[in-house]
Amino acid sequence: MTASRPGLPIAVATPASWIHAACERWPLLLADHANCEKKAASTAIALMFAYTDDRRLAMRLSRLAREELRHFEQVDRLMAQLEVPPQRLPAGRYAASLRAALRSSEPARKLDQLLCGALIEARSCERFGVLTGGAGGPEAPRLPAPVAALYAGLQASEARHFEFYLQAAQQHAEAAGGDWQARLAALAAVEAELATSPDPEFRFHSGPPPAAI
Repeated sequence: MTASRPGLPIAVATPASWIHAACERWPLLLADHANCEKKAASTAIALMFAYTDDRRLAMRLSRLAREELRHFEQVDRLMAQLEVPPQRLPAGRYAASLRAALRSSEPARKLDQLLCGALIEARSCERFGVLTGGAGGPEAPRLPAPVAALYAGLQASEARHFEFYLQAAQQHAEAAGGDWQARLAALAAVEAELATSPDPEFRFHSGPPPAAI
């Protein structure tokens, strides 16, 4: 496995085989990305309902949810421009498998949810980067220019989102006790396996297609 980029909490980098698949299947990538933005907003709202006593967290999550929905609108407009139809795609294994790794009792579950949020947003940030110039030299695969331009613009937002979740996790651990760094390492290992091992369903957060391994 290739080491992750500095500054990101994810443990390993996206495989080149996933990047090639993404550039070849960019309409499917866009359709799943649009769904991911809606799910990200839904996750933020669900956390607001789950932890109503944490008013500071709720206000920050509210802003994050609004930004995720604006991103959905941007992706949807580009899909319409490029004549890519919306799709209700079956859920991939990535998010469900990360959720399965969450602890069930509080306050540990809140910490895990915040750390998983940080990992998911960091993976998005990393993939925007490799798809818009970080995938190699001039021979590397490339997305269509409008898609690459959108993703280049979204990368900074995703960086803010993972930093928010990571900071919130640290603050929660300081207040409730618990080793957030050890827990992050454990969840990052799960995330790394999901993002780099062969995956039967190609998605924005999937591993590479089995044929690419």
